[in-house]
Amino acid sequence: MQTGQAVYKQHRGQPQRGAGGEGRTTETLRMTTVKHRSMLREASHQIIAGGSAGLVEICLMHPLDVVKTRFQIQRGTSDPNSYKSLGDCFRTIFRNEGVLGFYKGILPPILAETPKRAVKFFTFEQYKKLLNLTPLSPGMIFCVAGLGSGLTEAVVVNPFEVVKVSLQANRDSFKEQPSSFAQARRIMNSDGFGLKGLNKGLTSTLGRHGVFNMIYFGFYFNVKDAIPSNPDPTLEFLRKFAIGLTSGTISSCVNIPFDVAKSRIQGPQPVPGEIKYRTCFQTMGLVYREEGYLALYKGLVPKIMRLGPGGAVMLLVYEYVSGWLQKNW
Repeated sequence: MQTGQAVYKQHRGQPQRGAGGEGRTTETLRMTTVKHRSMLREASHQIIAGGSAGLVEICLMHPLDVVKTRFQIQRGTSDPNSYKSLGDCFRTIFRNEGVLGFYKGILPPILAETPKRAVKFFTFEQYKKLLNLTPLSPGMIFCVAGLGSGLTEAVVVNPFEVVKVSLQANRDSFKEQPSSFAQARRIMNSDGFGLKGLNKGLTSTLGRHGVFNMIYFGFYFNVKDAIPSNPDPTLEFLRKFAIGLTSGTISSCVNIPFDVAKSRIQGPQPVPGEIKYRTCFQTMGLVYREEGYLALYKGLVPKIMRLGPGGAVMLLVYEYVSGWLQKNW
């Protein structure tokens, strides 16, 4: 009789243990699903906020990018089309090409800015998470994550940069220049997609974006953490803007030799059909020997005018849009 009761209790207990196991499995699946949704939501916030930051920055600052490129591709005073000063460049473009001349080549950056800035900020956050598992100091993590995000961003954006620079170098009126898509097709048909075509100047772009983002993110987040936040919203906004402005300015001053090399490689060559500027450091050396050290800093003023405030705008838009999304979505 006792044996039968024991068997009976055993059989009664089995479904209960099975039910408990099923419950734990269901709870584990539910927690995994919630975790995946949370990760997707976080990634979506980073991508949307980064894309928004890029779009706002390019629409505000593109005219200065056109001026910067014009200065970088001119070859000293011997160039018959050289501009005498920043003001002369603005006046000449306005007189010969009209207001829309300042927006030449804007479509490739607009098409590229959303994925470019999304990649920039998203990969920065992901590299930062990975680097948190290493023994690196928090300050160094910001710099290395910035370097990684810059190199990743450069690979994405370089084909758009090739099209943009070739359009910005065109001094015809806005109505006479080819469309962005026509220019991209022309480059593809003549030189292909490789390092002589739409990926021309890739090493210079890697250097430009890697160095810029390393300093940009490293300086901004380290200094922002070091300076106490302000409870007043206006003063807090100005605090972040000043740090972002300084970050963008310093980064521009350090990485501009790579930018000059990129513009020379991707822009029109001095003699049609003859490739003078081939690689990043070869171009830097050639510019230094022929035009002097300061030639490596051509276009610095319009670059700072664009990426100083532009860098601040990007970081602020990213932070505020990301904060809004976290609260409302």
